[in-house]
Amino acid sequence: MPWIEAALRGQKVLARATDGGALQVDEGRVEIRYKPNDGKSYRALAANLLVAPGAPRFPDAHCGDASAPPTKEQKSAQKKETAKAAIAPPDAKSITVYADGACSGNPGPAGSGVVVVAPDGGIREGFRFLGEGTNNVAELTAILIAIEATEGLGHPVRLHTDSQYAIGVLQKGWKAKANPELIATIRARLAKRPDVKLFYVPGHSGVPLNERADELAREAVKTRSSQAL
Repeated sequence: MPWIEAALRGQKVLARATDGGALQVDEGRVEIRYKPNDGKSYRALAANLLVAPGAPRFPDAHCGDASAPPTKEQKSAQKKETAKAAIAPPDAKSITVYADGACSGNPGPAGSGVVVVAPDGGIREGFRFLGEGTNNVAELTAILIAIEATEGLGHPVRLHTDSQYAIGVLQKGWKAKANPELIATIRARLAKRPDVKLFYVPGHSGVPLNERADELAREAVKTRSSQAL
């Protein structure tokens, strides 16, 4: 089947058409492409497509093969696989840490949660209520708590966080527009601890210990209390 130029909410697209130039409608929708050869096919409501009189038509070969965009289930599975790939591989000689922050409102009551796994598999958990704060402060403080909790243990530390902001200001040289004192403190501690490495892990992706760190942070906010590691 050929293609015809159409407009979708003001944006130019290519739509499937009949040989006579009408939209090829299937269950109220029409296959469209935003670009001829980007490998992505979409389905738009026919009612949302506008074909101008004399609109250009193109042969079927004008657009290359394409697959439909991933479903929500496929996106979720892909996110979980990305999360698994981001996690530092197990190391019996290292301490594995997950640190997370939570905030009820931003700013609002804030808390930090930390899970520490020793090389022998032993687990320690803790959380801290921070009072009024922002989500970024909670995330950064969780990392600081983790650094303090693993000091002097004699093992490399693999510290996981789902805060790209924290990774950016602490490891990628992002300019700190807020929280400069807290960030400076953590940077100084990391400078003295080359054994501590930060790893980004996508949040809410089914990583058990990251989910647990989130639960602990929320527990701090909920109970307005702290639990030492």
